[in-house]
Amino acid sequence: MLHPQVTAAAELRRRPSSEELAADPYQRLLGVRAAMEESNEAESGPALPLPVVADFDADGVPCRLYATRTGTPVLIYLHGGGWCYGSIETVDRFCRRVAERSGCAVVSVGYRLAPEHVFPAAVEDAETVVSYLRRSGADLGLDVSRLAIGGDSAGGQLATVAARRQRDAATPLDFQVLIYPALDPLTSAESYDEVGEYGLDRASMKLAWETFVPDPVRRLTPDVAPLAVADLSGMPPTLLITAEYDALRDEGADYADALIAAGVPVVHTRYMGVNHGFARKLATIDAARAAADQVASALRSALTF
Repeated sequence: MLHPQVTAAAELRRRPSSEELAADPYQRLLGVRAAMEESNEAESGPALPLPVVADFDADGVPCRLYATRTGTPVLIYLHGGGWCYGSIETVDRFCRRVAERSGCAVVSVGYRLAPEHVFPAAVEDAETVVSYLRRSGADLGLDVSRLAIGGDSAGGQLATVAARRQRDAATPLDFQVLIYPALDPLTSAESYDEVGEYGLDRASMKLAWETFVPDPVRRLTPDVAPLAVADLSGMPPTLLITAEYDALRDEGADYADALIAAGVPVVHTRYMGVNHGFARKLATIDAARAAADQVASALRSALTF
């Protein structure tokens, strides 16, 4: 059963006006971006104060650092939003809570969005931040010898692609956190048919993939489709979170199974009664706070030694 908190949370976001619905697709996209930003306070709550909250530039990629002290391990976090919307601000409250509860620093990445910047721009930005932190993280008071990456939805896809590329470069990351990641450009999972009416359907996800990667030939390459990677051995230990009423549920579960089959330590948790996007709605959905705290606990166990 869908939790009533999910239904209540959905009412907090502004619906598009008739003028916005009649506008061209790009103007509608700008409206979605604005509505997501406008609802952030109501959905995610007030900002938790932390000793360190600082914006910085990582070789041209805007980032925000959250920390409770110096010398801590780091989670690089990539926000969701179909590669087309979302921002550092829309996951600000989530990142604050994870930093406060884990004792680790969190670096939130403002990667370039489509359609203004299509693939591989966002992947390149993720890798730029990893490289910048390895080189200059100590100057920010971070212990980058212990480095994790994570993200939700589209950000989860970017995170695990970056993690695989780091593995292939023989500079593996220590941990990855994937929250209902978008992994299948074919949108072939049965969960689209079973629960596609609960906020994320096949048509909208197909549009997101097509906007992010306009060239269909590239959509099944490893840097786009993590499920197409032939060898997942050596990937970082993984926390993978899925949601019962999420169209992306099955592809996340399939990826967890593929990682396990490759010998990667995986914890896969399915949150019941909630849908796609629940994890950032800390003020409105109890399961969001539980998920953030699970992420924090996993990071503490994986990186604090």
